[in-house]
Amino acid sequence: MHDDRTGQVAVIFVSFRNGADVIGYGEAAAAMDALAAAQPGYRGVDSAREADGMGITVSYWADDAAAIAWRNHPEHAAIRDSGRARWYDRYSVTVARVERGYDWVRP
Repeated sequence: MHDDRTGQVAVIFVSFRNGADVIGYGEAAAAMDALAAAQPGYRGVDSAREADGMGITVSYWADDAAAIAWRNHPEHAAIRDSGRARWYDRYSVTVARVERGYDWVRP
């Protein structure tokens, strides 16, 4: 279960990894998770990756300014460049405002 995300900004990152440099990717992903969590306005993350390399990461931010500050963070920008050069075949980013959300848990 997660906190109510109504009004937060969701940055939806859909990526397709190429399988190169698995260790380097793992280290970079862990570093970015920790760095994002330390940013003002960070509200959480949900992430999943399929065996074929397709992944979806949704990061949540208090507002547009926080999401944009994360996009522009110098360390994040450097890792993004590394991702383009080494780890990803392609990716897309979609930014949306959360209008409502629901949880369900098996009883």
